[in-house]
Amino acid sequence: MLCLKNLTVICFDQNCSLEELCVLNQENAELKREIEKLKEELAECCSALSQDGKIKKKVAEMKVVFTNMEDTEGDFPDMNTRCVFSVTTRIPFKLNQNHALLTLEDEEVAQRLTKMGKHTVNLDGTTADVKVVPLTVGIGIKFELHITISGKKISVSEIPELPIPDEWMRDKLELNFYKSEHGGGEVENIKYDKRSRTAVITFTRPGAMASIARGTRYPFYVNGRCHRLSVSPSTDGHLEKLQLFSGISTKTILLKGIKETEDDEESVQDMIEIHFQKPSNGGGETENIKYVSKGATWVCFEEDG
Repeated sequence: MLCLKNLTVICFDQNCSLEELCVLNQENAELKREIEKLKEELAECCSALSQDGKIKKKVAEMKVVFTNMEDTEGDFPDMNTRCVFSVTTRIPFKLNQNHALLTLEDEEVAQRLTKMGKHTVNLDGTTADVKVVPLTVGIGIKFELHITISGKKISVSEIPELPIPDEWMRDKLELNFYKSEHGGGEVENIKYDKRSRTAVITFTRPGAMASIARGTRYPFYVNGRCHRLSVSPSTDGHLEKLQLFSGISTKTILLKGIKETEDDEESVQDMIEIHFQKPSNGGGETENIKYVSKGATWVCFEEDG
């Protein structure tokens, strides 16, 4: 289990009506139940990988970052391209009315403010006893996604339905992609699925599919008619370094008990930020703040670095 030192807050500004707030409450309750089941469902997530490498499991919104190209030493030139992506789920958090999230630049300042507990904040002539509590959100998932793009195979879809045996269709596909003016070459193997109208075509020469895969539509001539096939590189993927991480921020604090005023949210945010920036109040430099005066707002946390 990883503990996050830094969390980035992504705000979705939306003041909720009473009806919308009820919906959000229901969604929040469902989210909490999902978090409780997350560890058990993680095993199901792993076993839900199908033979073609696709994940048959719904997960939270994710942040995907390209990491690097893997070493292909030992392969023929242009045989395969291997890429690695770092994938991290974003964690939703409901910021309620008269609450605020404040992110400090220094972790020690955030911890000091939390230990102090209550702070008397001047809000344009009135004062409010604001309570500072540590911020704990849900559980997220991070993993590496390894994708291999074949240099010899292409995936073909939207193959027309024809009243001919499967073997004949494979022969027509082979002839169409063999030394075509649109690219291609000698075909080693064809896996054709009549029900899904798809096929995977393997060429004998590495790199033969490069010119074909540059375009998304490919002409297919049969019985005097020209059909257009959808063509794409054949890919395979798998997961590595699957981990859970806890959404515990050491730089972001939750402020509760902020009194309603006639000032707008931006003005109240400025007054709160000024208070917690002053060293005399135990504060320090801040990175960002989000205050909600009415309704509720969903924010999203993601791991930094």
